[in-house]
Amino acid sequence: MRYVKGHKLQTRSRILEEASYGLRQAGADGISVSDLMKRAGLTHGGFYAYFESREALMIEAFATAMDRTISQWRNHMDGLPAEKRFDAFVETYLRSSHRDDRARGCVLPALGTDIARSSYKARRAFARKLDEMIDVIATLLPEQQPKQARQIATATLAAMMGTIALSRAVGGNKLSDEILSAGRRALNGQSAKRKTAVACRAGPSK
Repeated sequence: MRYVKGHKLQTRSRILEEASYGLRQAGADGISVSDLMKRAGLTHGGFYAYFESREALMIEAFATAMDRTISQWRNHMDGLPAEKRFDAFVETYLRSSHRDDRARGCVLPALGTDIARSSYKARRAFARKLDEMIDVIATLLPEQQPKQARQIATATLAAMMGTIALSRAVGGNKLSDEILSAGRRALNGQSAKRKTAVACRAGPSK
């Protein structure tokens, strides 16, 4: 059978998309190559026509999932006033619909522990993408100096990831909702303190 130009690239992209969803849903050890190819509508035997190894696919799938997360963040913040973006970002991240949608949610709570057990090559690729994610959050803090904004962004991401991971671990119940609420309050409280500090440094308005 002859395929149109670009068919192999399209198929490869489809496998990566399915892998990124499957990884977030089931974890790195929870989905086999056979299952993955079946999800993409392909046979197991065709896998090596697209990827040299399972690890190569996992590394690219991690990156695809992280790129998808960054794109979602930017879409959520697009059009909002600069001073409202950080708080809106926290509210969007720490909501029950995000907790309940592993396959399409942020990759970090779903795969953080899996990546820690992965190869050095996989961890390096993850670290590069994580750096990008931190930089995206730092841009939501234009009132801060770059170094301070990055520190806040790093702490925020770690806190949000932990909140979602814990809320998922206990299931979608009352305790899970309490964990989400506590995370939002803590981060919104820190945001209010930063805004007050910035206002104090700027002095009284004339």
